[in-house]
Amino acid sequence: MCGICGILYEGDDNRVDPALLESMSLCLKHRGPDDSGIYVSPDGKVGLGHRRLSIIDLAGGHQPMANEDGSVRIVFNGEIYNFPELRRRLIESGHRFATNSDTEVIVHLYEEHGDDCVQHLRGMFAFAIWDERRSRLLLARDRLGKKPLCWHHRDGRFIFASGIEPIVMHPGVSRAVSDAAIDLFLAYQYVPHPHTIFQDVHKLPPGHLLICEKGRASVRRYWQPELKIDGPRSVDDWCEELRARLTDAVRMRLISDVPLGAFLSGGIDSTIVVGLMAKLMKEPVKTFSIGFADRRYDERSYARMAAERFGTDHREFVVEPDALKTLPHLVHHFNEPFGDSSAIPTFHLARVTRDHVTVALTGDAGDELFLGYERYAATRLAALADKLGPLGGPLRARLWSRLPASVEQKTRLRKLRKFAATLAYPPAERYYRIIAIFNDEEKQELYEPEFAERVGRGASLDFLAGIYDAAGTDDPVAAVAYADLSSYLPCDLLTKVDVATMSVGLEARCPFLDHEFVEFALSIPVRLKLKGMSTKHLLKRAFADLLPPEIASRGKMGFGVPISSWFRGELAPYLRGVLCGPGRRPGRGRFRPEAVRKLMEDHIAGRADNGYKLWNLLNLELWEREFVDEEMKE
Repeated sequence: MCGICGILYEGDDNRVDPALLESMSLCLKHRGPDDSGIYVSPDGKVGLGHRRLSIIDLAGGHQPMANEDGSVRIVFNGEIYNFPELRRRLIESGHRFATNSDTEVIVHLYEEHGDDCVQHLRGMFAFAIWDERRSRLLLARDRLGKKPLCWHHRDGRFIFASGIEPIVMHPGVSRAVSDAAIDLFLAYQYVPHPHTIFQDVHKLPPGHLLICEKGRASVRRYWQPELKIDGPRSVDDWCEELRARLTDAVRMRLISDVPLGAFLSGGIDSTIVVGLMAKLMKEPVKTFSIGFADRRYDERSYARMAAERFGTDHREFVVEPDALKTLPHLVHHFNEPFGDSSAIPTFHLARVTRDHVTVALTGDAGDELFLGYERYAATRLAALADKLGPLGGPLRARLWSRLPASVEQKTRLRKLRKFAATLAYPPAERYYRIIAIFNDEEKQELYEPEFAERVGRGASLDFLAGIYDAAGTDDPVAAVAYADLSSYLPCDLLTKVDVATMSVGLEARCPFLDHEFVEFALSIPVRLKLKGMSTKHLLKRAFADLLPPEIASRGKMGFGVPISSWFRGELAPYLRGVLCGPGRRPGRGRFRPEAVRKLMEDHIAGRADNGYKLWNLLNLELWEREFVDEEMKE
């Protein structure tokens, strides 16, 4: 697990400054605290930088790494789980290896297959290959978006890195903020690919390649999730194959030359992963969980139950998240506004886990693949309402939206009101309105007229609707899950875990994200995953022997913090000072001061729950102070 960066100059006037390249690499040190290296080509046109977290071949994995004659060089971030098999094949084909690392396998795969080398890789990755003979740079990001990769191309320079910060360190890269990105952030609580918060910096989407040569940078997709429902099979057949494939994915992720463990929340997905690890490992699995004093957010009893079931070496930690101390850490490491408050407990979990192991397996993606979120059941209910005609759509929405308001985040009444209010809309927009932090009407109330005119209306809905339509199915539940897999998972959940774990030098591995397993999971009929309103039906049946009944039957809790309570209590003065203090211009003049103040005062007074909205606005303001304000640029 590592951090990578690089510069390519296309004209005759510029040369890579090794000191700048070192500085870019240094700001990725948290991603790779064990080793570092840079390469600058003899003509000074290309520079590659690398920071290493040593996991496999501790002695021989130094990067940048080259082939035998130095004509191909790579910087790589990730893990290739099938590298032993690939290495054997390549040796049989005549390739000579100098190390036992998975990185060198990619170099020789490129020599053998060119850009199609990515088709042979099973794992998580972001890498850059410089082909000296062809004067060509190839960038690649893994299929599901586990590892980040950002880039900039303008005025004869191409720059890439594992994050945004190394790129904007270059004196030629503008820090002009993207209005479109802010509009998207307020809807989704993250900036979705291919955007970043800066106008001139972009994210390479999951499953894509970027080729830079002859002054052009072209992006193309090499993999896309597809909904291909398999033919008729018995439920037992589905369960048998599901179990075999997930077991194989877990087994592959146990390869490590450093201590390894697992996050254990006490939910279904992490419990299954730990149960499989316990069957595959000779020694007890090291498991880690955290809990909170607020019982609404505390899952320790379930994690403890799973740990006892599998005889793990279990450690649990009680934390009182101090937002004032954690927020600067969050803002710095995400490099752009990020509004998912569960980043706070994720950072705490990563920190305490890193004290004991260097690699941790997780249960990420189980919800998206096996329909674990309540919104999938809500989508099914809405589809049934649509079949009732007028009584199931606009009329019911008008009636149900008259339900009394709730000012608490996690009440069923609040969820019911939000669901009812979406029934008048077509499926894609309904889904957007269920998940949006600020919907389009709320953003228009927030924006100053000039900013509203600049960003227009509907762009954030168009982003999600495009992914929804790409699912190519008439089943709204399958389309919503597909959209989550393609947007919410890589842009929010995987970003959160990657940033949190890499900030402390911890590698996270996700068996559910094995791309062959994902392709299999997408072939399973929705009716087997969501049985009536019961979520994850097939997954729970396939692993019934591993799941204590209390865990199998519990509802999804989520992994968050009580931000709404904080903003009515200890954080209220801080919130007022940051957003509406003397001389403050909310959103740097983008937002109407009276609209921001109303959101805040209505929340503090208990008239509404605007916790998520205020958290987004707070994170945006703190990010601009860190990355854009004049003090930093000077």
